[in-house]
Amino acid sequence: MSNQNLSRDEAATRSALITTHSYDVSLDVWQAADPDVAGYTSRSVINFSASEPGASTFLDFISSSVHSVFLNGKGLPVSDVVDGSRIRLDNLQAENQVTVTGTALYSTSGEGMHRFYDPADGQCYLYTQYEPADARRVFANFEQPDLKAEFTFHVMAPSEWQVSSNGVEALRTQLTSDPATSRWDFAPTKPMSTYITTVLAGPYFKAEDTWHGSLADGTVLDVPLALYCRASMAPSFDPEELFRLTRNGLDFFNDLFDYPYPWGKYEQAFVPEYNLGAMENPGLVTFTESYVFTSRAADSQYQGRANTLLHEMAHMWFGDLVTMQWWDDLWLKESFADYMGTLGVDRTTDWETAWVNFANNRKAWAYVQDQLPTTHPIVADIPDLEAAKQNFDGITYAKGASVLKQLVAYVGFDAFIAGSRRYFRDHAYGNTTLADLLAALGAASGRDLAVWARQWLQTSGISTLTSEIDEQDGVLGSVSLVQHAEDPITGRQEPRPHRLRIGLYDFDAAGALVRTDSVETDVDGERTVVGQLAGKGRPALLLVNDEDLSYAKVRLDPHSEATVRSSLGAITDPMARALCWTALWDSARDAATPAARYVEAVQRFGPAESGIGVLLNILGNAGTAIERYVPAARREEVRGSFLATAAAELRQAAPGSDQQLAWARTLAATSRFDAGQLGLLRGLLDGSTVIEGLSVDADLRWNLWHALAAHGQDNPEELDAELARDNTASGKSGHATALAARPDPRVKAEAWGAAVHGTALSNQLLSATIAGFNTAPAELLAGYVEPYFECLEQVWTERSIEIASRIVRGLYPAGQDLDGPGAAPESHPVIARTDQWLAEHADAPRALRRIIIEQRSQLLRALKAQAVSA
Repeated sequence: MSNQNLSRDEAATRSALITTHSYDVSLDVWQAADPDVAGYTSRSVINFSASEPGASTFLDFISSSVHSVFLNGKGLPVSDVVDGSRIRLDNLQAENQVTVTGTALYSTSGEGMHRFYDPADGQCYLYTQYEPADARRVFANFEQPDLKAEFTFHVMAPSEWQVSSNGVEALRTQLTSDPATSRWDFAPTKPMSTYITTVLAGPYFKAEDTWHGSLADGTVLDVPLALYCRASMAPSFDPEELFRLTRNGLDFFNDLFDYPYPWGKYEQAFVPEYNLGAMENPGLVTFTESYVFTSRAADSQYQGRANTLLHEMAHMWFGDLVTMQWWDDLWLKESFADYMGTLGVDRTTDWETAWVNFANNRKAWAYVQDQLPTTHPIVADIPDLEAAKQNFDGITYAKGASVLKQLVAYVGFDAFIAGSRRYFRDHAYGNTTLADLLAALGAASGRDLAVWARQWLQTSGISTLTSEIDEQDGVLGSVSLVQHAEDPITGRQEPRPHRLRIGLYDFDAAGALVRTDSVETDVDGERTVVGQLAGKGRPALLLVNDEDLSYAKVRLDPHSEATVRSSLGAITDPMARALCWTALWDSARDAATPAARYVEAVQRFGPAESGIGVLLNILGNAGTAIERYVPAARREEVRGSFLATAAAELRQAAPGSDQQLAWARTLAATSRFDAGQLGLLRGLLDGSTVIEGLSVDADLRWNLWHALAAHGQDNPEELDAELARDNTASGKSGHATALAARPDPRVKAEAWGAAVHGTALSNQLLSATIAGFNTAPAELLAGYVEPYFECLEQVWTERSIEIASRIVRGLYPAGQDLDGPGAAPESHPVIARTDQWLAEHADAPRALRRIIIEQRSQLLRALKAQAVSA
């Protein structure tokens, strides 16, 4: 439907005209378990006022059909007022009530009301997911964040189900006419935006608890807590630990923000086939059920779950209590929540590596995103909903959080929190823009933040800091930091101010590389002389941005790089070690050094890396380097050596350790492209090879099957038998991936058809099928380049934006190699074909073009890295 893409201007016009007061929403899902029933009855009663009586506006409703529309008691002709996803409302009064009844559709894309059938027991589960604008798939509404209202939900569902929503359950009534069906009535909420309303329904396992909190003024809070997961996953659920994290987080944020938790209850549901990590629905947060660990999980995965839990909890204030006016200021909630999630893990748990993992993982995501030609300022230009959907990215989350970390250092933590508290008090249950936050922080800190905001929030691109060192007889003379900060969009040099530390590291008597000194300095402009370093002894390692205070890439000077490449494992400080790993990776990605040298570093120092989050990250990077950045002529040699290291370290790692698990996963992933260790993989699967402490559980088994299938070392009967053994949602995904990975032209054709032309695959199975399809030699996929470009417009038009984005991004022919030594990356046939499509489709939707441009950029980066390595 062409009118689904609401523009910022349309939203502004509508919010200038109307003010929403309340919604009363009834959803009838009692027949949801019947797969032949495609939809459910949805009824919205909306009370709102209009500033211009006699004016017109419209509602949003993406439905199967609209049955009736009543405006101020008068029935409107449905055929006249319904236009695609919009319902026109004319001749408004000062105060209005509109009632819309229709049939909404269940989803398999994770958008709107998602319906999932558990393969383990056949049970039906429902949940909703709306961000940025899919509440209109469930009930008629004014779908934009600045039209807040109170919401009252009523749900008809099977009596044995669990049903929940944002509000506290007020009444549950079993129907006398049909005892198998009940009606749940929920209490009205405080004012909130449509995109954070939610409904959960199904035979979920439920655990309950209570949080007792208090504020400095003596206010006492008793907040009901609940946790949900699918019944078949309950044996793997750990509610005690999740409740402990929840209580600690509520203690921390209530004290930190000095504003009582505002949403009455705090429930958390772990749901299947989720498109996000989690969603901050007030009173009922939803998470991906991959956080319910049914197989062995590394400590970093538990820490990551805690980070997400606290990220979403911070949203109860940043995002829910105070919400951005429009999606331009999405960062107002996501950047803050990303920062607060890491701060929460650091302050409320026993993990001591929260900021290390932030630097090594989240920040790395931002660095990648900020070097794409489609990067954008943290405060972005979002003209419409399709653009908003694409901006849930590394800039909005991780770069924004990194910049906030700098802001805290700039204004001081106490001032930052004081400003946040004022922000909550001044704008509770309202909507804000950048100016509102800067006013609150500026008042608390006494600083004018306009210049800071322009330099960091309203420009794009990443700075690269390089140290230039003059020394004589082992003594530092002039040390300068050179800043290169070209804006990828404008091409202008935009040097930014940095407050950072420079660490000096030398070897101690035991051979450890330890910090012996550090200086703190301000960097501004293209060149900054660091006078504090003059006269100091030349250290073995001079580490710019020590402790990761600023947001910038760092190039190691030649002497320091030589130290890192020979002695990285001797660095005792986890953060310093992680920053050195990042510097090596950035150098490889930027084609400043051959990618094989990064792989060599991982082979040499990875086995001694104690931080499991860092280890998993560098092993993943090594895999990317081998398959994308190492030239084809050297790839088999580099991959074979790396695979041999993985096999050896799997056997040598401490039994049952996270490191052992990491090397096992790496062995399976690398073996998809190399047959050298297939005998070991087969032995692990059939039990003929036993490695002490290694749990060959469901997740690992499917990874092993994926590798075997990629070499044709399996058959459908074996995969079906494995699925029978693990008949779960994750098992179905593993099965789909392995089936599509088989190196058979007919298999690839079937996978392509199912992904591009079929509609039977759910979001999760679509991604699994695409992953299997892409596991193939280049020659087997060469015939799909032209079909890819031919199908783009049709896919984007006919599929939902979530599904279309997965197809367009996932099937781009990215696994390309240079056409031989000396070939120009820019003239590669796939690059040329991409440029042709972009030129011929200048008027294609911006969101579609953005994905294509980003994929082209990633491919070009890989080809340039191959060229340098060659």
